[in-house]
Amino acid sequence: MTIENSFFKDLLNDHLKAMDCPSPNLIHTFFEDLVSYLFPDYGEIRLTTIDAVEEAYKSLHNRWLSIVEERCQKLNVMYPGKPEELFNELVKIRTLLLKDIEAIYEGDPAAKSHVEIIKTYPGFKAIAAYRIANCLYNAGYVLIARMISEYAHTKTGVDIHPAASIGEYFCIDHATGIVVGETSSIGHHVKIYQGVTLGATSVNKSDASKKRHPTIGNYVVIYSNATILGGNTHIGDHSTVGGNSWITKSVPAHSKLYYDSQNKHLQRTEQ
Repeated sequence: MTIENSFFKDLLNDHLKAMDCPSPNLIHTFFEDLVSYLFPDYGEIRLTTIDAVEEAYKSLHNRWLSIVEERCQKLNVMYPGKPEELFNELVKIRTLLLKDIEAIYEGDPAAKSHVEIIKTYPGFKAIAAYRIANCLYNAGYVLIARMISEYAHTKTGVDIHPAASIGEYFCIDHATGIVVGETSSIGHHVKIYQGVTLGATSVNKSDASKKRHPTIGNYVVIYSNATILGGNTHIGDHSTVGGNSWITKSVPAHSKLYYDSQNKHLQRTEQ
């Protein structure tokens, strides 16, 4: 089989136009090292003096600036986003993740320690990726944020868009198959089980700028394989959504939703 010369010309043109973006592997390694720095039980980084902690911070910071510079070479601009935002927010990110770890520990009777959660729970990895990616997304580094979120997706089975809004004390239990869409809003002290989808009722490109995904209030529990759709759908505070529920309409606070298998429809009671 002979390949036409135009094929090579098209490929050359694509190569010449391609942005000098950092490779996904570079971003994945940086993410893993950053989480290991923030949580020593996560990885293999062990620092034994305050000087070593400060030097590791500087090294990670310089690596990040190098990544940003590489990302910008073909864009012909210096720092399209806010390069300092990530490291300015490290204290906040770690504080939020400590609260998430506590939520997972309190929410899962099988969890024996915080160390176990940090080392082994895919929910922790998914939330850590979201917290970091969300910061980068808001700082203007959309592509890098997506690289981190999709890396976590492949490792954990949890697909959280970095633009989603998620409050404090977020608990993911069992992880696999969870989807949280771009315009989802999740309050504080929310617990989500495997297979949950916070999705959109429309996939039209014209709706890209609209709120397409649901709002979840505070102190809500969503059990496995529940599907909640639509930008106008609001699950009120202190509600429980039973497994296999399909919800496209708002429900008030203190609701209990469950699928009645005998009558084959969704039931709502107050709790």
